[in-house]
Amino acid sequence: MIQSIAGAAARAKHAELRTALAPFEHAVGAASAFQLISTLGLFFAACALMYATLGISYFLTLALVLPAAGLLVRLFIIQHDCGHGAYFASRRANDIAGILCSVLTLTPYANWRRQHANHHGNWNNLDRRNTGADIFSVCLTVKEYRALNFWRRARYRHARNPILVHLVLPPLLFAALYRWPFDTPAAWRPERRSVYLTNALLVVAFAGAGWLLGFGHVAMVQAPIVVVAAILGVWLFAVQHRFGGTLWARQEEWDFTAAALEGSSYLRLPRVLNWFTGSIGFHHIHHLAPRVPNYRLRACYDAIPALRAIPPLSVWSALKSVRLALWDEDRGRLVGFGDLAAGGA
Repeated sequence: MIQSIAGAAARAKHAELRTALAPFEHAVGAASAFQLISTLGLFFAACALMYATLGISYFLTLALVLPAAGLLVRLFIIQHDCGHGAYFASRRANDIAGILCSVLTLTPYANWRRQHANHHGNWNNLDRRNTGADIFSVCLTVKEYRALNFWRRARYRHARNPILVHLVLPPLLFAALYRWPFDTPAAWRPERRSVYLTNALLVVAFAGAGWLLGFGHVAMVQAPIVVVAAILGVWLFAVQHRFGGTLWARQEEWDFTAAALEGSSYLRLPRVLNWFTGSIGFHHIHHLAPRVPNYRLRACYDAIPALRAIPPLSVWSALKSVRLALWDEDRGRLVGFGDLAAGGA
């Protein structure tokens, strides 16, 4: 009886939020086009300025990496919106824009779109971590970790080392691992083809740029942009669900609205960083309504009181969250290896 009452309350809350969010789930074509064109223009301008400074000082060139990488992150958010069908009213327009962005982000559009859809169906669900799982957003429970033998524990700990996970692996993921469908089922033929299509477009793009500008110069400019953008982007993705205060639950207790509001972060960023990241810090809203385009997330937050009731995650707290690697079911929170009892690690 109590469970049925709680279930009815949860459904009522979800319905109320869905009604409030519905007016924002429509792309504004002119706004989408302006954001895409302006971001592409600024990104190519930043790259051009980097190429122009190569003959002056490479240190000056590297000083421009951060804004260029920030613009590449913004393009990834646009590609992400296209994958949700949220950026344009037309699916074809979403696909064209998504494929265009994918050449710059090095991320196969259709393949990543379907993998990401799995994430949206199972995030923070302890019983469905095998679907849409990745090292950046999932983890073992404390009990599961303690049940491992010494060598498997050591392998798990080393694989979650923040330096490896947040500095070494992200550039390799985008530059190398995304070049073949290593984790894509054979039945996903269109998605596998998207990997090969992206590779073909990248060969054409880099061959043309190398012929015009010199392959060495292309590597000196594009490589650091990709490295920095990958590190920033993966960190953003990781803290969206792995942070102090997040909620994880077993299947029988998992609730869509609670998982969105309590299991997805509201990362409060300075206004300029919010612009570069396409407002993805409002991630609790994005999981409630993935069809809301990024440029309308702030308006949702301002208009709906329930969304403003979520405690914000500061940048400092998000940075500290990289150490969290295990879900403690007894305490109902994420912990780091250092939080385990002395005899249990």
